[in-house]
Amino acid sequence: MSLENCLKIYKHYIFSLSKILNFLNINVNTIPVLDVLRLRTNKVIGSRSFSEDKNIVKELGRYTLSYLHQNKISGIIKHLPGHGPAVSDSHKKTPIVSMNLKKLEKIDFYPFKLSKAKLAMTAHILYTKIDKKNVATFSKKIVQDVIRKKIGFKGILMSDDISMKALKYDLITNAKKSLEAGCNLVLYCAGNTTENVKLIKSVPYIDKFTAKKTSEIYKVLR
Repeated sequence: MSLENCLKIYKHYIFSLSKILNFLNINVNTIPVLDVLRLRTNKVIGSRSFSEDKNIVKELGRYTLSYLHQNKISGIIKHLPGHGPAVSDSHKKTPIVSMNLKKLEKIDFYPFKLSKAKLAMTAHILYTKIDKKNVATFSKKIVQDVIRKKIGFKGILMSDDISMKALKYDLITNAKKSLEAGCNLVLYCAGNTTENVKLIKSVPYIDKFTAKKTSEIYKVLR
């Protein structure tokens, strides 16, 4: 099948999905996954990744965001700075990636660079050659030096789900450490009402940067 026909089918899929989301009054979709597949990439990423080719991942990610924006839906690129090298599932344990910065930058960072995404999600992964102590979500060095500077992401950065077992602290501590590292939003997916209330009371603010960037997202959604 030609690339042109593949893109037509993919466009039809995204437009159909967006139509359903619009009907439900949902205006954010947590795609695209821009992690580059490796030989031992954990199956939790698996078919959610577009390819083992970084160029294909980048291009299909670009098309995904374009199609979403055309339908007044904001996408979320993930998982920065790249989940592909991880062989463990961060839902169950902390993945450790010992790959050097040069190789990560050449392959894994590449699909995220120059993205027009308004939202992005971090990876709960320990990249030992960058920060030996903190997973990306908790790492000021990774958020500031890699995600903000090397990758150049300018939008709202949110954590992956803080109830995942890759993070070793309680929910409140996980939330605070995410924000202290430079995340603008904290994602909590378990849906426990009591825990939600605790989180809202513990981290009730939205900073000026996030408020400003949220207003920019509205331009996509109108």
